[in-house]
Amino acid sequence: MNKSRILAFSITVLFFCSCATQRVDVLVIGGGAGGTTAGIQSARLGARTLIVEELDWLGGMLTSAGVSAIDGNNKLPGGLWGEFRDSLALRYGGVDKLKTGWVSNTLFEPSVGAQVLTNMCRKENDLNVWMHTKFVSAMKDRTGWIVKLGQGNHISQIKTNILIDATELGDVAKACSVKYDVGMDSRAESDESIAPESANNIVQDLTYVMILKDYGTDADKTIEKPKNYDPSHFYCACKTEKCTNPKGEHPLWDCKKMLHYGKLPNNKYMINWPFEGNDYYVNVIEMSDEERAQALQKAKDFSLSFLYYIQHDLGYKNLGLADDEYPTSDKLPFIPYYRESRRIHGLVRFNSNHVTKPYDQPEKLYRTGIAVGDYPIDHHHTRYPQWDELPDLHFFPVPSYSLPLGTIIPKDVENLIVAEKSISVSNIINGTTRLQPVVLQIGQASGALAALAVSEKKKVSEVPVRDVQNVILNANGYLMPYLDLPLSDKHFKALQRIGSTGILRGVVKSVDWSNQTWFNADSLVLINELKTGLYEFCGMNIGYSNDILSIEQTVALINDLAIQFNLHKYTADQFKVKWNELGLNDFSEKKKITRKEFAAMLDALIDPFNLKPVSIKGEF
Repeated sequence: MNKSRILAFSITVLFFCSCATQRVDVLVIGGGAGGTTAGIQSARLGARTLIVEELDWLGGMLTSAGVSAIDGNNKLPGGLWGEFRDSLALRYGGVDKLKTGWVSNTLFEPSVGAQVLTNMCRKENDLNVWMHTKFVSAMKDRTGWIVKLGQGNHISQIKTNILIDATELGDVAKACSVKYDVGMDSRAESDESIAPESANNIVQDLTYVMILKDYGTDADKTIEKPKNYDPSHFYCACKTEKCTNPKGEHPLWDCKKMLHYGKLPNNKYMINWPFEGNDYYVNVIEMSDEERAQALQKAKDFSLSFLYYIQHDLGYKNLGLADDEYPTSDKLPFIPYYRESRRIHGLVRFNSNHVTKPYDQPEKLYRTGIAVGDYPIDHHHTRYPQWDELPDLHFFPVPSYSLPLGTIIPKDVENLIVAEKSISVSNIINGTTRLQPVVLQIGQASGALAALAVSEKKKVSEVPVRDVQNVILNANGYLMPYLDLPLSDKHFKALQRIGSTGILRGVVKSVDWSNQTWFNADSLVLINELKTGLYEFCGMNIGYSNDILSIEQTVALINDLAIQFNLHKYTADQFKVKWNELGLNDFSEKKKITRKEFAAMLDALIDPFNLKPVSIKGEF
């Protein structure tokens, strides 16, 4: 029995339960990337939590869909995403051992990723996982949700306070009557200059990823020629003589480099090639299960045609579908890689304007951040028949960003949380929020919100934003995507908190492929910048005429804030004692104070982050 069959069997035996009725605090439908982290975080806060998953593995797109190359957040390894990466590094012998391909700094075998996530779940006493369990229906009563689940021919009924939709396509949200969108927003609807003039129902291409293995130079793993095989679909996947008219402006790499794009440990290759490779256009979102199965078989056949092209036309006959990954009859992943799903109508709608100019928007959503991302807007549309009539959104540059809490809370349905890719974002910005590290963080925030609603005996929409953010910070997560202060720095949380008030603001920019936000921790505090932040925070006016803030002025300013909020005032000597306790250097009243020093002292003495709550739209 190969290792993936052993994995699938062990999960089923250890986690499957056929209880007819059970009461839980939090029920997570879908054990994908976000569903798994939602369950883990909820359980860590003491909520009795159940994850249900239809398939053999946990991990969704990371594992069951085979997208085992992490896109983005390499320098922002926060929360459960960071724990997952650290566990992979431990499994393979170090972080550098994960850099096997050129598309990512973190590549791994899907079966190993599933094992890691399973082990993470097993450590949580308040978490149960039911595999091979299908969502049937959900109905609300006065005290919560009554959910029916199918396990073969058996139906289980679960009563839960909070329900989390972590399905791949947002099927639970639809069943619960949440309003949602599918496809591209019009420019008028999203207020994004790069959106199309008119809305449509076009979604991104999906992909049936293939995990290939090198069986040795003498091996011939060439599959039978697929029916209706047309090699011209793939002529421009890499540099060949037959490529005369490539789609778009993508570079033509040589064919070996194409294969090494997703090279995995142990001589395996993830084939998820975006440039005239195995992407496939079909919109299955509103199809029935039977219709989806028929449509997805065509996507499978298209990927197998690409495999035949690689083996037969390009000559890589030694590369065949890995026989030690998926326990499926065709050795393909359990599900395709869905890049797009339903997008709910949430308490806020996050779009590209909030990313490119976060401080200039009417809604200060950056103050409500619960996850961060740094990948460009990446849309896959070249397999759509009229692809050249659509906006070019492949690697559209944006700065790094904070994803707001309100995106995971439906507008009109209480005590339901939506995770994975079905959050309340514009079609355009979905091209970056859909990526694995962001979805892992979305799941973690969903679990935190759910557990807090249970423990505080509140509706999901009533849980304070800062309560959720404090859980994330305590779990070593990011609220703001600052690159210049690592998790290991003792002032990390202070700068995250001060940045989330807007009293000091970061600098956002896009540099080539690098999407960045900097706190500029070692720069001096400019009084004009500080005036804006403090005025928005509490209406304070600063009367200093000089350009740069000194420590002496900082003491006076903090005491002014203390008076305004009825807090303790500090003498210069007391200020110095706290300065030294925080490990700051070279105290002198005439010294000009850095942004890091100011943030650390303001956080320690006034705590503006927790002093003034913010609304779901970032208003004080």
